[in-house]
Amino acid sequence: MALVEIRNVTKEYRKGEQTITPLKDVTLDVDRGDFVSLMGASGSGKSTLLNLIAGIDRPVSGQIVIGGTDITRLSRTALAQWRATHVGYVFQLYNLIPVLTAYENVELPLLLLPLSSAERRKRVEIALEAVGLADRADHYPRQLSGGQEQRVGIARAIVADPVIVVGDEPTGDLDSEMSGQILDLLQQLNRELGTTFLMVTHDPKAAAIARRRLRLEKGQLIEPELPTVALVMRSA
Repeated sequence: MALVEIRNVTKEYRKGEQTITPLKDVTLDVDRGDFVSLMGASGSGKSTLLNLIAGIDRPVSGQIVIGGTDITRLSRTALAQWRATHVGYVFQLYNLIPVLTAYENVELPLLLLPLSSAERRKRVEIALEAVGLADRADHYPRQLSGGQEQRVGIARAIVADPVIVVGDEPTGDLDSEMSGQILDLLQQLNRELGTTFLMVTHDPKAAAIARRRLRLEKGQLIEPELPTVALVMRSA
């Protein structure tokens, strides 16, 4: 059984009298420990699909099952609780809180969980060590480089040991050197920790590091670049 099972998912928005359909009848499987990149032009539905998988948004139809849980059937409260323990999110612009240290930023997701302060400290220290920032725990975001800020963002995403980590253009705000370092780190975490990643990107070089590469066009997944992709296409 795949870790992520998406079946016939459609997402629509109303914009005045117009109906916008960023995703139409999408079906996709992602295995545990996989690393999937998702490309597509602006407005193709990439971030919409990412947010549906992360439980931030809901489809108008279809089913999303992650780790055996059908998240489309959860109440708003249950979905928020599920998201806190099952999903890590890496943002393009880091989304760190400037008045908190690297340690405190990474600790934030754990404050939602029933953990002791000692358990939280151990997890934060492990996460910062994993991204190579154990010696920057007491630094504030303004004291870090862009690449270091994104490493803090990645540590925050993995600290609760989620079943899946999603990244929305995680290297989009970095220069080529820093981008390469972050991509190397993501590959390392996937390889050594078995972390399942789904990454949205517009950069072919970033997409190329993934084990599987997909593309969205006009709300539909098309042209899988590797034959192992478990993908079912539906006509519009």
